[in-house]
Amino acid sequence: MVAAAVSIGSYHQRLNLNYASLFTFAMSSSSNSGAFTTIQDRVTFQKEIKKSKFIAIAGPISDEKSAMFFLSQVRDPRATHNCWAYKVGGQYRSNDDGEPSGTAGKPIHSAIESSGIDRVMVVVIRHFGGIKLGTGGLVRAYGGVASECLRNAPTCLVKTKVPMGVEVPFDLLGVVYHQLQSFNVEGIKQDYDTGKDAITMVTFKVDFDQAQKLEDALKTNCSRNLVFYKR
Repeated sequence: MVAAAVSIGSYHQRLNLNYASLFTFAMSSSSNSGAFTTIQDRVTFQKEIKKSKFIAIAGPISDEKSAMFFLSQVRDPRATHNCWAYKVGGQYRSNDDGEPSGTAGKPIHSAIESSGIDRVMVVVIRHFGGIKLGTGGLVRAYGGVASECLRNAPTCLVKTKVPMGVEVPFDLLGVVYHQLQSFNVEGIKQDYDTGKDAITMVTFKVDFDQAQKLEDALKTNCSRNLVFYKR
């Protein structure tokens, strides 16, 4: 049995049809594919260092917009500094909020990187206690409380979904749908306007680590050639 794999782009060109709406899955960039570890809920860690109170608050985020919303929720306008960093895939930002450059936001970001946690923001609030810590002391303080906060956070592994499509003869729809259900796919859509007689396009989302297994299962259980479309 032979199965062809072609790009979504070439499929659009060949049939001159617009299937863009069928493939608008939650995958804004290639860095979103695969699996990642994030925290399950907001967590707080507090420590006093030379009379300054440091409060680290970490929370799960999905993008820059949600990070800024999280910051607006947890920042303390009465505090001396509200320093922060976040990471979403390959994107990150940090802010020293008035502390000497590189002494707050950067060590918070380093703590996030070292933790292996993604889609997370850490805000460290400082109430100045009257004793200056110096550059090295600030780096250790901000990085240290951020690390402790993340170390105490409950985490979870999130598997991202990848989009797939397959051209299916009408008489094989039952077989295909049975396999899709067994792999717990999501977002199944069907389009009969393929420009081919007795052929429908079925699109769906499947766990990234199950995509190849599902394709193999469809090849094994269907009696004719299938054409797959993958990003």
